Amino acid sequence: MAESKYNRVLLKLSGESFCRPGGFGIDGSALEPIAEGISQICKLGPQVAVVVGAGNFLRGEAFSKTSSIPRNTADYMGMLVTIINACALQEMLEKQDQQTRVLSAIEVPAMCERFVRRNAIRHLEAGRVVILAGGTGNPFFTTDTCAALRAAELDADLVIKATKVDGVYSDDPKKNPDAKLFEKLSYGDVLKKNLRIMDHAAISLCRDNSVPIIVLNIFKEGNITKAIRGQKVGTLIC
Repeated sequence: MAESKYNRVLLKLSGESFCRPGGFGIDGSALEPIAEGISQICKLGPQVAVVVGAGNFLRGEAFSKTSSIPRNTADYMGMLVTIINACALQEMLEKQDQQTRVLSAIEVPAMCERFVRRNAIRHLEAGRVVILAGGTGNPFFTTDTCAALRAAELDADLVIKATKVDGVYSDDPKKNPDAKLFEKLSYGDVLKKNLRIMDHAAISLCRDNSVPIIVLNIFKEGNITKAIRGQKVGTLIC
């Protein structure tokens, strides 16, 4: 079995991956294969950090627009959801004998540790999966930006953006059957073409810190393993 091409990787999971397509909340049958996939890539050798989103419950910006709750509060609510998701993933991973720690930018000491860079690195070096919750701890920043920030802080060699599509397309492939799948893009291409696979702040952070990004379909078995081994999969942004 080929070993990992990378020493330390950061996996960005959307909240939607915690439930069935179009579903809500946390579905154990959807979460279990994700945990199994993470456990498998750990066996290839890399240190693994994970940033989780909150879209299976709410998105702060969208929620603030459809309610009387201001954006600041809605974003903090979303950050709390990421802690719920992180703890669920931790339990699923540890049932598979994969040691895991949840570190949060928002302090919830009964459930997780506070994010401290040095502590996160110590956990990674000890072979534990580190799940990063609470976003950046600030409103108005997405979990994609959190993923880019944490990847830079933790000296990650790669960010894997796990999605429900095969990579970055020139247009919405569901609406346009002629949409082109890009195999490779520069950070500048993504910004100039306004390709909305990640927000601009996240792309800029990865560019400034020379952290490559692979965008792939997490629901296709073996995709993450291929990325870890350096095989061609999804779209590489570098």
